[in-house]
Amino acid sequence: MHNVEQLKVWQLAMEIAKEIYVLTSRFPSEEKFGLTSQIRRAAVSIASNIAEGAGRYSDKEFAQFLSIASGSSFEVRTQLLIAVSLNYIEKDKVDPLLKSLSELEKMIFGFRRTLKDTNP
Repeated sequence: MHNVEQLKVWQLAMEIAKEIYVLTSRFPSEEKFGLTSQIRRAAVSIASNIAEGAGRYSDKEFAQFLSIASGSSFEVRTQLLIAVSLNYIEKDKVDPLLKSLSELEKMIFGFRRTLKDTNP
C-alpha cells in the first residue's frame, strides 16, 4: 500500500479536479446535468482511481487503477475540447488545464511503468 497523500501524481489530480469545478461553474445552467456533470465526474475519477489503487495490496492492482485514471484524464481532455467547440469556455482558459493534464498523463504513465517493472 502507498500513502496516497504523499503521491505527487495524486496531488496534481486533486488540483485538476478543483480547477475543473471552478471552470465548469461558468458553463450554461442547462448543462448542469450534461457536460458539466460528466466532466466533473471524470475529473474526480482520476484522483479517486489513483487513491483506490494506492490502497490495494499489490502493485499489479495499483497499475490497473492507474490505467483507469489515465483513461479518465483523456476523457476530461476530450470534454474540455468539446466545451471549447460549443463556446462554453474560451480556449485560453482551457489551455493551462490541458497542459496540467498532459503533465499528469506523463506522470501516470511513468509511475505505472515503475510499478509494472517491479512485478515478475
